[in-house]
Amino acid sequence: MSLFKARDWWSTVLGEKEEFDQGCLCLADVDNTGNGQDKIIVGSFMGYLRIFNPHPVKTGDGAQAEDLLLEVHLRDPILQVEVGKFVSGTEMLHLAVLHSRKLCVYSVSGTLGNVEHGNQYQIKLMYEHNLQRTACNMTYGSFGGVKGRDLICIQSMDGMLMVFEQESYAFGRFLPGSLLPGPLAYSSRTDSFITVSSCQQVESYKYQVLAFATDADKRQETEQQKLGSGKRLVVDWTLNIGEQALDICIVSFNQSASSVFVLGERNFFCLKDNGQIRFMKKLDCSPSCFLPYCSVSEGTMNTLIGNHNNMLHIYQDVTLKWATQLPHIPVAVRVGCLHDLKGVIVTLSDDGHLQCSYLGTDPSLFQAPKVESRELHYDELDIELKELQKIIKDVNKSQGIWPVTEREDDLKVSAIVSPNVDSVSQATDVEVGIDLIPSVTVKVTLQNRLALQKAKLSVYVQPPLVLTCDQFTFEFMDRNPDGIPRVIQCKFRLPLKLICLPGQPSKTASHKLTIDTNKSPVSLLSLFPGFASQSEDDQVNVMGFRFLGGSRVTLLASKTSQRYRIQSEQFEDLWLITNELIIRLQEYFEKQGIKDFACSFSGSMPLQEYFELIDHHFELRINGEKLEELLSERAVQFRAIQRRLLTRFKDKTPAPLQHLDTLLDGTYKQVIALADAVEENQDNLFQSFTKLRSATHLVILLIGLWQKLSPDQVAILEAAFLPLQQDTQELGWEETVDAAISHLLKTCLSKSSKEQALNLSSQLNIPKDTSRLKKHITLLCDRLAKGGRLCLSTDATAPQIMVMPGGCTTIPESDLEERSIEQDSTELFTNHKHLNLETPLPEVLPLQGVSE
Repeated sequence: MSLFKARDWWSTVLGEKEEFDQGCLCLADVDNTGNGQDKIIVGSFMGYLRIFNPHPVKTGDGAQAEDLLLEVHLRDPILQVEVGKFVSGTEMLHLAVLHSRKLCVYSVSGTLGNVEHGNQYQIKLMYEHNLQRTACNMTYGSFGGVKGRDLICIQSMDGMLMVFEQESYAFGRFLPGSLLPGPLAYSSRTDSFITVSSCQQVESYKYQVLAFATDADKRQETEQQKLGSGKRLVVDWTLNIGEQALDICIVSFNQSASSVFVLGERNFFCLKDNGQIRFMKKLDCSPSCFLPYCSVSEGTMNTLIGNHNNMLHIYQDVTLKWATQLPHIPVAVRVGCLHDLKGVIVTLSDDGHLQCSYLGTDPSLFQAPKVESRELHYDELDIELKELQKIIKDVNKSQGIWPVTEREDDLKVSAIVSPNVDSVSQATDVEVGIDLIPSVTVKVTLQNRLALQKAKLSVYVQPPLVLTCDQFTFEFMDRNPDGIPRVIQCKFRLPLKLICLPGQPSKTASHKLTIDTNKSPVSLLSLFPGFASQSEDDQVNVMGFRFLGGSRVTLLASKTSQRYRIQSEQFEDLWLITNELIIRLQEYFEKQGIKDFACSFSGSMPLQEYFELIDHHFELRINGEKLEELLSERAVQFRAIQRRLLTRFKDKTPAPLQHLDTLLDGTYKQVIALADAVEENQDNLFQSFTKLRSATHLVILLIGLWQKLSPDQVAILEAAFLPLQQDTQELGWEETVDAAISHLLKTCLSKSSKEQALNLSSQLNIPKDTSRLKKHITLLCDRLAKGGRLCLSTDATAPQIMVMPGGCTTIPESDLEERSIEQDSTELFTNHKHLNLETPLPEVLPLQGVSE
């Protein structure tokens, strides 16, 4: 239990699903008993009026039936309740209830009961005023210095002040420049109304000025007003506070001085009568309500401030004197005398939690047990530390990239993919060009051995593939204690028919790849059933594929050698068919019982085509950055012209526009054109990034076949070349991949300790060009060709001894050597002509299940 928790004296919950606000709570001796005991009056937006007189048997008791004096349904929503001298001919207190279109004044009286049911309370309507405008809030006081009675002022939603002299309507005035209504309060010492306008400034209006100003019912100027009849409503003083206000309260020190307290969204202000700031305090939390009151110290004020962290802070001027925890967020707070207990704090939440509490502490009775002291043997601790470090080192050496999870049978995730596409497609976009978009159904099964509290299933696909639903949450009735969250991953392949159709093979193409195998060629009809063209069933060594959107890829199997050729007009289109060919060949020979099947790539690494895609993607990023900067400049120019025009239109003596309207129209057209250009560039960048990802997959696949890398080493390359799922201006692919490859070159692929000592920049920024990235990719391939080893173990940072067959050049250690290697690599990695492509589609779905 918190030491500074509010001491609960009495509490209750009002109704069900009712709503309340700061004007719905009031404390006063509403039944005029004269004993100085306050009653709690609460109104709700559902129209219920309740009056409580708490009598707890012991501290912390809930509400008893006899605590509720009165409950009545007034039908209309209750915006505010106040108690004052609102009936003429008497100084008795009466209850004023403000509805959205009506003001009602009631008398509350009680009848002494003669039976065990207790006293009977009832309300009687004294008078009501039907409002012509929708009300927002109200205030009351002795307007104009009247004695023995209170007048009411209601502010409407359109900024009109309506003054009622008890049973009669006095006048109405519109506040100048009013847009939205703000909090309203009355200062009896200065006879002024104080509010905060939508311009975020505190404004004070004298009652006498309001009374003699132009009638609000004649808002438009008439000929008589132009001749001098009536007075213009002018503000007494203003103060700009720079934020919207939540509430206003006026407290008097004595007869000669009073203070205006304003609660803002981030600060609360104390002002003098003339609008000068007495002091202000910046709040640490977002406030919800406040209540200033006189302090026992001479010349100081105390303020209760509730906030959205369920806290109630007590300030003496600007000094925090006390902080107490509440069980709810207060929207209204009052202080009163209840059941002979003075200074009871009454708080009300927006959902009807009403609590009476007082400040205090709960002393902690817990005493920490004594800790047995023991002697420390440092030699034994050193031995134990070395053993633990050895165990950690051995574990890091033995495990791969992904940690091996124990007890994998606690939760299993499996997926079954339908071999055929759906008869009725579930795709939201029906067509791509002339092709209909198919869909496929995936059945996901979760099996758990232990009771789980919650399981979340997330399915991810690489764009432009989409899902009908990508998030699933499973709530279990049998809840177990909170445990450690675990993540289970499952990957599965989608059918090639989802994104690819049979097509006519092509004899010529701009980009070609040759994959070598150690086994005799296999018939393509057995590898790709369903993709053979009817007109070419006899040609078992050639097959054509057509992606959705029109791109074509041709696959050829050699009749005399153990080779397969993949060719296409677009470089990035080669990846999907090449990867699918290798996977299907491996599956084919595994079914035949052949375990020594292997694929290899002995051709030149197509880095030039890859670099052209990188340059195109980087160029679009630079264009996007320039377009956004230009759009920001035009937006600033557009707002500046608007301000100039607004100033001209507000001027009483209008000056010529000097073609500002023409300039505004031209700037607007430029903003729209630039926004369209930014959107078009973003679409192009998205397509370019998808192409780049496909080309990157192809390069990683070819490097793995070229150097016969293990699955762990291929995973390291994928982590370095494909770190991002999406590309943004703030964090792009180029700088991220460059940092990852630089790290590999300076750790596991480093030649000397000098390279390891070089520090990488901790901040990633968009580079000036792609020359550095292309140089590092070339250097990575060169070091792999010379025997470099990719690993992430603790020994990865040790210099590697590369033993190569005769005459290999050394790995450069300076920029000059890198330049020479880059020139030599042009011959080593020969390239072909590059053309652009339609967006290729990946075929693998990673699926994750998270459970607690």
